[in-house]
Amino acid sequence: MSGAYVIGLGKSGIAAARLLRRNGWDVTVSDRSTSDSLYQTQQALQAEGITVKLGDVFVPDPQQMQRVVVSPGVPWDLPALVKARAMGIETIGEMELAWRYLGATRQPAPIPWIGVTGTNGKTTTTALIAAIFQAAGLHAPACGNIGYAACEVAIDPHLPDWVIAEISSYQIESSATLAPQISVWTTFTPDHLARHYTLENYFNIKARLLDQSHDRVINGDDPYLNTALVDRWTNACWTSVTGKQALVGNSDWGAYLENGWVICQGEAIVPVAALRMVGAHNQQNLLMAVAVARLAGIEKQAIVQAIQTFPGVPHRLEQVCTWQGIDFINDSKATNYDAAQVGLAAVNHPAILIAGGEAKAGDDRAWIATVHDRAAAVLLIGSAAPAFAQRLAETGYSTVEIVETLERAVPRAAELAQSLPANVVLLSPACASFDQFQNFEQRGDRFRQLCLQLL
Repeated sequence: MSGAYVIGLGKSGIAAARLLRRNGWDVTVSDRSTSDSLYQTQQALQAEGITVKLGDVFVPDPQQMQRVVVSPGVPWDLPALVKARAMGIETIGEMELAWRYLGATRQPAPIPWIGVTGTNGKTTTTALIAAIFQAAGLHAPACGNIGYAACEVAIDPHLPDWVIAEISSYQIESSATLAPQISVWTTFTPDHLARHYTLENYFNIKARLLDQSHDRVINGDDPYLNTALVDRWTNACWTSVTGKQALVGNSDWGAYLENGWVICQGEAIVPVAALRMVGAHNQQNLLMAVAVARLAGIEKQAIVQAIQTFPGVPHRLEQVCTWQGIDFINDSKATNYDAAQVGLAAVNHPAILIAGGEAKAGDDRAWIATVHDRAAAVLLIGSAAPAFAQRLAETGYSTVEIVETLERAVPRAAELAQSLPANVVLLSPACASFDQFQNFEQRGDRFRQLCLQLL
């Protein structure tokens, strides 16, 4: 029996371990952490014949392992992984493992994939595509960075008609053969540079996914993409919210807005007003989702039905509640400056902005300009709070308070919204969450709880 070693005991790692075990591998899965919940997971997996090591540091051993599978959060250049590859141990990501069981090599027929990548906009676009396919009566689960782990889809005996995957640069990096039928590139701005080091490397990782795809949908309003990619894929489907004249490439093949309608491949598909989410960025997400659906042969009626009933995405400009005429909005998924700038620009203003967390590298100038224009006050939380306060002060913005935690931020924001006054309290952190929370979902859930307590 061949040996496989899975690094990371999160959702992706657990699903990968189970998929391997069910396909005849002798599986060991490890995690550097220890906790009560991990001990419970350990017991459950060991009952399935999977060895689990907690508090463990991975050491490659070609005598014991022929394959190593990494979870998305594990750095691809981890010295132990570099050593494993040098030893000839096959090293792949969890997404690549799922692709191998569901994609091109699957018998008797491959299941087509849709891959959605980009710096921002991935989750909303993926969710919109999944809603359209569901309205068309197709079993097409969303997976990857949204919904299920990709290997969970591969384990499910009810095989999908399509796989709709939100794919980060981390997952592309460890998925050498992943080749979707349709790929989408939503936006491109500097992010994850602590992991990828250079903007060029980050760009090339994402471009590889589209290079390996049959059809490509690209946001033509993104200034970086419409400059860097205009000549790369001449048959790509480009999109633009500003009309047909702005389309890059073959305009008859693209999707754009005209007189309040989404036009795709020359046909009016759905009114823009059918989408209940605010912001031009969400209109762009809508265009990309419609373009994918038409490339996949989805009928117009299913597209319209899905868009009219689409509720939005948790943690991305999610309307939590209205208290004393003030809207409380959860944008916890805005983990970088660009996403936070888009979120603040999309809501009514003046707003009380709650920002901060674990800071990321990036260009903050557009975000700060939007803070000046639309924020009545800024409340700062997390480890980035002192640096953010100093940066805002340097630009002449002074209505700033360091409150440290969400527990202090929400009631203080409610007070300020009444006294200033402001129409909106917005959590849009421009930061990762790992200084105070396990992930952005946990941060958004806590914000939601605190807002609902006001009621």
